[in-house]
Amino acid sequence: MTPPDRRITPWRTDLAAARLRGVHAAERYVDGEPARIVRTIVAMRPEPSPARSLDTELLFGETVTVYERREGWAWVQNAADGYVGWIAEDALGSAEPASTHRLAELRSFRYPGAELRAPALDCLSIGSRLTIVGEAVTRGTRYALLADGSAVIARHLVPEGTFAPDWVAVAERFLGTPYLWAGRSSIGLDCSALVQLALAEAGIAAPRDSDMQEHELGTALDISGGLPALARGDLVFWKGHVGIMSDGETLLHSNGHTMTTAKEPIAEAVARIAASEYGAVTAVRRL
Repeated sequence: MTPPDRRITPWRTDLAAARLRGVHAAERYVDGEPARIVRTIVAMRPEPSPARSLDTELLFGETVTVYERREGWAWVQNAADGYVGWIAEDALGSAEPASTHRLAELRSFRYPGAELRAPALDCLSIGSRLTIVGEAVTRGTRYALLADGSAVIARHLVPEGTFAPDWVAVAERFLGTPYLWAGRSSIGLDCSALVQLALAEAGIAAPRDSDMQEHELGTALDISGGLPALARGDLVFWKGHVGIMSDGETLLHSNGHTMTTAKEPIAEAVARIAASEYGAVTAVRRL
């Protein structure tokens, strides 16, 4: 039997989610407990060790199910995309109350109070979730207040359930953002995170990795005779890579060639990538 995909299945031979009982054998099953991410950007790793490379990242305010806590680590599943892995236990807080707003700017500072001259506590990334309990105005600037008294610029937030009309325009705002393997924030991100985060701003759920996106997003276009006529928003896939068409001739992607989120002519990208480890285009999908 093929083992389940560890990236999205809370299963190990010694421990698994209770809902997998009778599906995948494990020594022990647990229901898990809900929690919320209370740190800005949290690394998720395949093992409880800081020496292991990133699998992905979790954002402030995202909710998770915690299946195990061990020596300062927690084995969790992210509700946003189902990704499973180990994170620092001190990144977890209470799951309640639910978030009320989402950060819609690429990034925004969180302050200890409604005062932009105060030293910032941290810098939140787009997609972060916040529970707003009030407002304050200081010298004409409106702040949204969190329960701990900290504050963010109110105009940078949108209520939960409010979405951007053009997800490609959201992706274009990431231009120049550094490439980071397994990164998932506006500080640094990889190709599939660019797709996922931009789509999320438009209310479209997307899986985390490019192979998952290739199988689950949109409708496949025929590439048997080469690339078809492309349009804004089409997704172009290679083995291990994905890019977004910003128009019929231009690819937008976070990539290891420029080590940034950049635009380049699709013809040049196809030729260059064909000569690298990614090879030929494997799919084009239209949302």
